[in-house]
Amino acid sequence: MEPSVTDQLQQKPGNPGYLQLDAAVAAHIEADRASGTVSPYRFDDALVLRREDNPHDVATLTRSAFSRDIEKIINMPAYNRYADKTQVFSFVENDDISRRGLHVQLVSRIARNIGSLLGLNTELIEAIALGHDLGHTPFGHAGERFLSQSYHARTGRYFNHNVHSVRVLDQLYKRNISLQTLDGVLCHNGEFAQQVLQMGDTRDFATLDALVDACNTNELTIKTLRPSTLEGCVVRVSDMIAYLGKDRQDALDMGVLDSLDMFDSAVIGTNNAQIINNLTVDIVNNSYGKDHICMSRAVYDDLVLAKRQNYEIIYNREGMIGDTSNVVEEMFEQLYDKLLADVVSGNEASPVFQHHIARLSSKSRTISPETYLQTDPNQIIVDYMASMTDSYFMALHEHLFPRSNLVVFARDYCSDLAGITPRSQHAVHDCADKD
Repeated sequence: MEPSVTDQLQQKPGNPGYLQLDAAVAAHIEADRASGTVSPYRFDDALVLRREDNPHDVATLTRSAFSRDIEKIINMPAYNRYADKTQVFSFVENDDISRRGLHVQLVSRIARNIGSLLGLNTELIEAIALGHDLGHTPFGHAGERFLSQSYHARTGRYFNHNVHSVRVLDQLYKRNISLQTLDGVLCHNGEFAQQVLQMGDTRDFATLDALVDACNTNELTIKTLRPSTLEGCVVRVSDMIAYLGKDRQDALDMGVLDSLDMFDSAVIGTNNAQIINNLTVDIVNNSYGKDHICMSRAVYDDLVLAKRQNYEIIYNREGMIGDTSNVVEEMFEQLYDKLLADVVSGNEASPVFQHHIARLSSKSRTISPETYLQTDPNQIIVDYMASMTDSYFMALHEHLFPRSNLVVFARDYCSDLAGITPRSQHAVHDCADKD
């Protein structure tokens, strides 16, 4: 009888160690690498699909199909804005705390490692990982929820950051990104953690477009999304792996937590290094050579526990609560209403014209102000507000409403020197759905 996952740890319950790859699986991986064998479920570059048959995008020896997607994404103007968008903690100036730019790099690193062990297409994985949050709002999932509320109240449609990421890549900055990358971006979130993640069946752009539209009009569609490549499935699970332990590490640095002793674990561990290693090893042990991504039951149950405890101990307890949350929500609605009125009235002095429309038309290559202004005004406002960084959002609100009493004071680098405790109510962070 093979040892159970918990037996492999050889540690006392509550203090798990580090899992090791199953010896047979490790031997297979080493043999595959020596022979150049890849997974039969690896997505082949030759099957890449793009909207346009552009000779410039044909793969070459120096630039493979998905390396082109990677380079398109990291050179896109929207990519720069990752650096000042909230991952978890908002209204805090601290270079040691993760922003979304670091998060996508962590997702890419973890996913590429898993994908390499499974013999998958690591360049497709990297393209999906680096692009998956391009449509995220300022202030993380709380901002996403506030923007969706304002949008839905006026249009009956929903805003979801994964859906908007596809719009950024495929419509606003048309770079002829592949169907496979777009599909992975769209489907990187949806249902909560799954023990077994099967592939979807999006094989053409018509299907992708229908899914995007369905997500905009039916809030339940998001929960049905599944990536149509195994590479996309790896990114999806790696997104969770990347934030579970890192959020705890950030919470320690912020003073929200005194230690990790408040967390329980039988298998995956409580710190970032343990969580990354043990989830990676278990996924590879249970997914190698298969057409799906799978975890052992023990690791899956521990993952569910870890997510729940992150909510209870970090997100819900020290999250966007009380007056601060209400203030930010009001600021979103106030900005949305003002900018929408400016578009409808054609106020070309407005920031939505001067900053957003002018910049987008100059950077997109395919959008002109005249054609873009034929878009639904609400969509224009969603495009603009979702593109904002945290600091730009705050600066714009102050510019448009200089006498507003809606003010949230950021915790700056020297706040601790002024007697502000680490648990300041202004060290706000995102408490919504982490997927």
